[in-house]
Amino acid sequence: MRFFAPIFFPMLLLCSCSLAQNPVKKLYADNCAGCHGEKLETFSNRKWINGKTVEAIEKSIRKGIPDLGMVPFDTAFSDTEITKLAKFIAKSSEKAKPRTFDESGDWISPVHSDKLSFRIVPVVTEGVVSPWGMDFLPNGDMLITDKAGKLFRMDTSERLTEISGAPEVLYARQGGMLDVIVDPDFGKNKRIYLSFSKGKEDKATTAVVSAKLSGDRLTEVKEIFEAKPYLSTRHHYGSRLAFGADGLLYITVGDRGRRDDNPQSLKNDCGKVHRIYPDGSIPKDNPFLGQKGARESIFSYGHRNPQGLAFHPVTGQLWAHEHGPKGGDELNPIRKGENYGWPVVSYGVNYSGTRFTKLTEKPGMTSPTHYWVPSIAPCGMSFVSGDKYPGWNGNILVGSLSFKYIARLELTDGKVTAEEPLLKKIGRVRDISQGPDGTLYFSVEKPGRIFKILPLVEN
Repeated sequence: MRFFAPIFFPMLLLCSCSLAQNPVKKLYADNCAGCHGEKLETFSNRKWINGKTVEAIEKSIRKGIPDLGMVPFDTAFSDTEITKLAKFIAKSSEKAKPRTFDESGDWISPVHSDKLSFRIVPVVTEGVVSPWGMDFLPNGDMLITDKAGKLFRMDTSERLTEISGAPEVLYARQGGMLDVIVDPDFGKNKRIYLSFSKGKEDKATTAVVSAKLSGDRLTEVKEIFEAKPYLSTRHHYGSRLAFGADGLLYITVGDRGRRDDNPQSLKNDCGKVHRIYPDGSIPKDNPFLGQKGARESIFSYGHRNPQGLAFHPVTGQLWAHEHGPKGGDELNPIRKGENYGWPVVSYGVNYSGTRFTKLTEKPGMTSPTHYWVPSIAPCGMSFVSGDKYPGWNGNILVGSLSFKYIARLELTDGKVTAEEPLLKKIGRVRDISQGPDGTLYFSVEKPGRIFKILPLVEN
C-alpha cells in the first residue's frame, strides 16, 4: 500500500534508520516512515489536507482520514505523543526534500545474486512521471502506462512516443492510468486493454477499456469492465490485468478501503479477481454465474489490494500477490471460486498495532502460499522463463514499494522455498515484465525510470 498525499499515514513496516535516535523520532520511524519516507519525503511540496500547523497535524493524527486510508490514532498514541509527533512533523517537513533516485553509480556496477550475476541499464530516464504498467507488442515495442494519465510506446531503439486517444482518468492518490496488456491475438485484431481509476462526481472506481492501436493513437475505445459500486475513497484500486491460455481476461480490484463491507460479499466487485471475455461478456463457467445477488464476473474473492497478477509459464496456474495492512502481504495461487479470507483471516494487524482478527487460517478460506511480515508493499510481478537468466528460470520476481528492491522467489512444487532481495534501495519498484526476446524490465517511480536486466555470462 502506498500514498502520495502529505498527510499522516501509519507505516507498513518497521525500519531501522537514523531517525530512531530519540523517542519522538523513533515514534515516527516505527509508524510513519514506511509511507512518508525516512526523511519525510512525501511532505515536500505537497498540499496538506488539514493544513500544516501543529494543531492541524494533530487533528490528522487523532481523527485520521478514512477515505484516504488513514486510520485514527487517538487510542494508539497518548495526547503527549501526538503533540510531540505533530511538532516533529511540522518542523522537520520544512527541510524535507522529495524522493530522488540514487545517482551514485552503484547501479551500473555488476550485481552478484545467489544464482546469477547481472547489471542493469536504464532505457527510460525522462518523460514518464510514474510508470505503472508495461507490456509488449509482438515486434518488441513496449507499451508503458504513466499513472499521470498517459500511454507511451517505447520502440526497440528505446525511443519514447506518447499514444493519443487514451481514456480520461481520475489522477488522484493511488488512482490514475494503471495497467496495460496486449491482446494475445494482437497480430489480427490490434487490440490492447487499459485499466484505470474512473471518477464520477465525488466517487470513483476501477474500469477497463479495450482499444485498437492504430500507429500512435487509440481508436475504437470501448469500456468492457466497470467495478461497482463507486466509492468516495481514492485507494485500493487493484487494476492488474492478465490473459490466460483460455483467452479470458483476468482483472484485480482492491477492496477500496472498505474491508468490512466489500471483500467477503459477492454483491459487489471490490476485493475480487474477475474473469471476463475480451469483449466484456461473462464466461458461462464463472463460479458465481446465476447465483442470486452475486456479481457474475467474480472469479475469486476475499482479497485486499492485489497489485501483482501473472500466469505460471509452465503450469498455467494464475498467481497473485496483494498488499496486507501492517504486515500480512500475501502471495497466492488463484483458483476459481475460492475465498482468500480478507479480513476474516490475516497475518497483519491494524496500522495502530491493534488486531482486527485473531485468525490466521480458517476452514473454507485459502491460506497464503507465502506472506511477508513486515510488509514489503508488493507491486508488479513476473515469472522468469527461458534460458536467458540461468538459475532464475521458473522464479517469481516481485517489486517492493516500501523496501525499494526486487524480491526473487524460488518455487518448488508450488511452494516458496527461497527468497532473495535484489537491488536494494533501487527505488519504489512498480512493475516487472519480460519481453518477447526474454529480457527482463522493471520500472521505478519518482522519478519515473525503466531499467532492463542484463545477465553477465562468465567465460
